[in-house]
Amino acid sequence: MSEIAADSWSEFRDGLVELSPAMIAAAPIALLYGAIATSKGLSPLEVALSSALVFAGGAQLAAIELWTNPVPVAALVLSTFLINARYILMSASLAPKVAHLPFAANLVGFHVLADENWALAERRAARRRITAAYFFGMGAVFWLNWVLWSWAGTVLGPLLGDPKRFGADFAFTAIFIGLVAGFVTTRHHGIVVIASALAATAAYVAVGSPWHVLAGAFAGMAAAVIFWREEKTA
Repeated sequence: MSEIAADSWSEFRDGLVELSPAMIAAAPIALLYGAIATSKGLSPLEVALSSALVFAGGAQLAAIELWTNPVPVAALVLSTFLINARYILMSASLAPKVAHLPFAANLVGFHVLADENWALAERRAARRRITAAYFFGMGAVFWLNWVLWSWAGTVLGPLLGDPKRFGADFAFTAIFIGLVAGFVTTRHHGIVVIASALAATAAYVAVGSPWHVLAGAFAGMAAAVIFWREEKTA
């Protein structure tokens, strides 16, 4: 094996090891999505295609809960946009750190971007240069994991029952809290995270999902801008 191939394999393996807890946590959520989608009339092929093309667990679950006949297109589009609006900020944050990668790798890599592999890529970028094998490989495996378990949910989901009774619905949240906590290295970082969390919680209680996503994002950005101006003028 050449040195380049060995380095690529090492980077891919690192991404796979770091992502493995999130892959395990994704399984029951994907099973739940597949089971609900099947109960709404989608075929196993349609479930797998929806996960492959959309690849957004929160948006998919929200959309399938709204799914009726006829399909409420406007409500589906609005809820999906609001829930996935965070990817605009996540992509903008990560883009400069992967700008050196080939365009095709970036294109595919951002399609398979999710909260967990975004957080891992950001953490990786803080320590070393992100490679295509790490960024694309990690995302591709996470995408395939979601698609396969979604499809499996069309068969196994109804037999397993509601994963919420096992606490599986909190698995993603717990992992992401741990990942975000790793970014808090200064007092300002902590205050930004707290401001975002408080705003999201207040919006969720006041108006419900998915508006809490935007509220948390805007509050976090506002806090970050305030501290950036303070540091610039200090």
